[in-house]
Amino acid sequence: MKILVVLTSHDQLGDTGKKTGFWLEEFAAPYYVFKDAGADLTLASPKGGQPPLDPKSDAPEAQTPATERFRQDPEAQAALANTRRLSEVREEDYDAIFYPGGHGPLWDLAEDRDSIALIEAFAAAGKPVSAVCHAPGVLRHAKNGDGLPLVNGRHVTGFSNSEEDAVGLSQVVPFLVQDALKANGARYSKADDWQSHVEVDRLLITGQNPASSEAVAEAVLKLLG
Repeated sequence: MKILVVLTSHDQLGDTGKKTGFWLEEFAAPYYVFKDAGADLTLASPKGGQPPLDPKSDAPEAQTPATERFRQDPEAQAALANTRRLSEVREEDYDAIFYPGGHGPLWDLAEDRDSIALIEAFAAAGKPVSAVCHAPGVLRHAKNGDGLPLVNGRHVTGFSNSEEDAVGLSQVVPFLVQDALKANGARYSKADDWQSHVEVDRLLITGQNPASSEAVAEAVLKLLG
């Protein structure tokens, strides 16, 4: 069982002068769900190497058992520091693809041609495509073989407008995940802010927020049997 994990390479939070990147919990929790199930993981990012960590996800109040485990895991840290370039990975080498969130993906992965092509290839091959929190935003330009948006008519979730408002970044992000999914014809749903919520529609698995990270990974494993 081989799973491709795709992380952002973008570290600038719009024009705020602040840093962003991937959200640690959304990487660490699925990483260990997959690892503990015996999966072989490949980590990739647009630029390769060490992806930028959103500093807020490293704050004491954002820590979870999975992030604490990551901090004590030199092997996982080394894997993260040496991600492959996204342009070098191919769909046929993997059984599923997973995207952790953080605000970074809204700037780079959502527009990245290699990422979009990979998503479309996994979908066309009948392999699970999964993303959590802001990462469902990477689906905004992906299309089915018929040219319609990949999410069109599909049950999906992702970071909600009310959650973006709550963190004060609705006017900073290049687009709102909820709005982008709905604009592409998705059947978007959400739970209360910060509560775990996962949508599985055939081989498309999406999670609403950091609390949904483990559940998304478990849903991927269930589809992989």
